[in-house]
Amino acid sequence: MTRILLVEDEERLARSLGVGLRDEDYLVDLARDGEEALWFAGSGNHDLMILDLRIPKVDGWEVCRRLRANGSPVPILMLTACDAKEEIVAGLDLGADDYLPKPFEFSELLARVRALLRRGTMIRSARLQLADLEMDVKARRVWRAGREIALSSMEFRVLEHLLRNAGTVQSRARIAAAVWDDELGPDSNVLEVLVSHLRRKLDRDFQPPLLHTRRGEGYLLSDEAG
Repeated sequence: MTRILLVEDEERLARSLGVGLRDEDYLVDLARDGEEALWFAGSGNHDLMILDLRIPKVDGWEVCRRLRANGSPVPILMLTACDAKEEIVAGLDLGADDYLPKPFEFSELLARVRALLRRGTMIRSARLQLADLEMDVKARRVWRAGREIALSSMEFRVLEHLLRNAGTVQSRARIAAAVWDDELGPDSNVLEVLVSHLRRKLDRDFQPPLLHTRRGEGYLLSDEAG
C-alpha cells in the first residue's frame, strides 16, 4: 500500500488532508515540524512526501536540502503559502519535484500526488537483495538461497523496511512508524511477534543468520555476525 509522509503544522489543514488521503486508501504519517519530518523520512519507507515549506524547527527548504544531500529519492510535493516565484524556484532548486500554492482544491492535490507516484515507481527499487536473501517488491515475493519463503503482509512490510535499511540498526519506534499508521505505536508486542516469525522463516534453515537483535536498540538485517 502506498505510504505518504504529510508535513504540515496547520492543525485543521493537516487533519483535512490526512482524512482525505486515507479515504483514497493511502497510508499517511503526519509530521508537524521539520525535525519530525526528517525522523520519519529516515525510514526510507515513504513513496511520497507532501511538504509545507513554512514549518517549525527546520523549515521545508532545509528538509528538502538534507534529504537530497543524503541521497533520498522520495518524490516531494511542496506546499507554498503563495505563488511567489522566488519561493518556488528555491524549493525546486533544492530538489522538490512539484509545487502547489495555497489555497488549493483537494482534487488538484490528488492529481499531483498520482503523477508523482507514477514517476516515483520508476525510481524506487523494485528488487532488494542482501547476501542470498532476495525480495521482489512489486511481486511481493521473497527467496533465500533460491527457495521461496511465504510471508504474511505484515511480515513482508517489516522485512522490506529492514532490507531497505540493511546494515543499520532500526529502532522499534522507527519500524513501527514505517510499517503502521499512528494508531499502532512502538509499545505494541506485535512487532516482536513479527520479528520472531521472520527470524524463524529466514534463518532457521539457512546460514549465516541475517536478522539480529540489538538489545536496547532495535533490529538489524546484516550478513555479518550479530
